[in-house]
Amino acid sequence: MFVAWRDLKAAKGRFALITAVVTLITVLVTFLGGLTGGLVEQNISALTSLDADRIVFSVTDGEPSTYADSAVTEDQASTWARRDGVTAVEPLGISTTRITAGGRQQTVALFGGGPAAGDAATRSGHVALTARTAAALDVQPGDRVHLGDRDLVVDATRGDSWYSHLAVAHVSLGDWQHLAARPGEPAPFASVLAVSARDADYAAADAAAGTSSQGLLTSLTALGSFTSEVGSLLLMVLMLFGISALVVGAFFAVWSIQRRPDVAVLKALGATDRMLTFDALGQAAALLVLGVGAGIAVTAGLGALAGTALPFVLSSVTTLLPGLVMTVLGLAGAGVATRSITHVDPLTALGSNR
Repeated sequence: MFVAWRDLKAAKGRFALITAVVTLITVLVTFLGGLTGGLVEQNISALTSLDADRIVFSVTDGEPSTYADSAVTEDQASTWARRDGVTAVEPLGISTTRITAGGRQQTVALFGGGPAAGDAATRSGHVALTARTAAALDVQPGDRVHLGDRDLVVDATRGDSWYSHLAVAHVSLGDWQHLAARPGEPAPFASVLAVSARDADYAAADAAAGTSSQGLLTSLTALGSFTSEVGSLLLMVLMLFGISALVVGAFFAVWSIQRRPDVAVLKALGATDRMLTFDALGQAAALLVLGVGAGIAVTAGLGALAGTALPFVLSSVTTLLPGLVMTVLGLAGAGVATRSITHVDPLTALGSNR
């Protein structure tokens, strides 16, 4: 690392420039990662909080339904409840509605029943709101809000819970069935079933009930907005990872060509390829650690400033993990770039063939 440190001191401007570039790319990657995490949380947090092993959907024209159009029946719920190994079957209704209170209104995702409803929302005539929704409506526990053709009592306010970018309001299954009913049509039973089981034969249960079931995490693909949104954002993150490797690799490729005479002298003095590679990668690691660390620090500051204005999640998954990936890819790019000069013949590199 002796030559690497001397090179860093001799060309401060050049290395400061590449460090700044790495910092900016890190900010882009980590900030986009934080936004992706925030958007994902606002899409599926209400579903991932369900205490269930399996989500059961209805089947339409031989194809599994999505959360938006699934409609299971009471008979299907009873069929699942009778299966060996099934310990609990919780009907869960999901719809979109508007809550009004004192001239204010909020559009929410209405969850009826289900394992995540809690005690406060199981009583008929009551509703549990998120703290954000309660603040927007300026209501507190004990106040009344209007949903559809009913006035419900606010029984509790909870932390944020989201479904498809809408805050969730919990009511009893009976209230949901009434509110989700359409004129001239029978009231729906539930949208999906949240099933808890031990060593149950899910395929046989689906065949008997005429349903389609998936694991809780796998079922998230049945939420259309989740698949398209996360797919697009992750593609951008992957492209930024590739760009970071190319940028760092290109910089060290140019730097390696400029250092060819120096490397030739070192090899002529007895330096091994391993020593030269370690020297070059050590220099690259120093720049990457400094640039990536500065980028993560900037992202943390921006995330703190964003507060609740943006759906942003600041965690090790959205900052440290992308930073680690960028460091590894940058070192890989630098390794490929420096390989071209560590294997050259010293006399050729010094121009003895001219």
